[in-house]
Amino acid sequence: MLNDTALQTLFTEARTHNGWRDKPVTDEQLKQLYDLLKWGPTSANCSPVRIVFVKSPEAKEKLLACMNAGNIEKTKSAPVTAIIGMDMEFYEKLPQLFPHNPDARSWFAGNQPNIETTAMRNSSLQGGYFIMAARALGLDCAPMSGFNADKMNEAFFKGTPVKANFVCSIGYGDTSKLHPRGPRLAFEDACRIE
Repeated sequence: MLNDTALQTLFTEARTHNGWRDKPVTDEQLKQLYDLLKWGPTSANCSPVRIVFVKSPEAKEKLLACMNAGNIEKTKSAPVTAIIGMDMEFYEKLPQLFPHNPDARSWFAGNQPNIETTAMRNSSLQGGYFIMAARALGLDCAPMSGFNADKMNEAFFKGTPVKANFVCSIGYGDTSKLHPRGPRLAFEDACRIE
């Protein structure tokens, strides 16, 4: 079992940040982050997540044009914002990713409802792993869904089968800009044991 410090880092003391310190995130850290999150489970190991790490001023301008007004400033000040995308043709990689079942591709090809459900569910799972991996590496996160998906897809995924799921800024959070911690539901309000 992880010790209390690790649990605090990943869960109980971790916060969603709205402001950032002026400290860069390196490309090596981004590679480490991906190399951790990729090991999280997905159904049939389908691994549909595709990530664009937005760092350059030019890419940030494109990104900011897609963000809702309330998310522009915290996105602009972040050293990196990741666009967590989902490959709507993820099943083409199943022969590589799920080799012990040579028929896995046929579960999805031509079945749009199954493709959409599986891509959304599993890229969201991988997005959660993204947040945990970032926190494990000492980075803070600000996941957001406030953006224009059509603009985002046009700006970053045009001509590809990838669609944006959500965005997540990462860096070193400025604790002076945190909102008060929001409450969470008690076990009895959210769970039942049968």
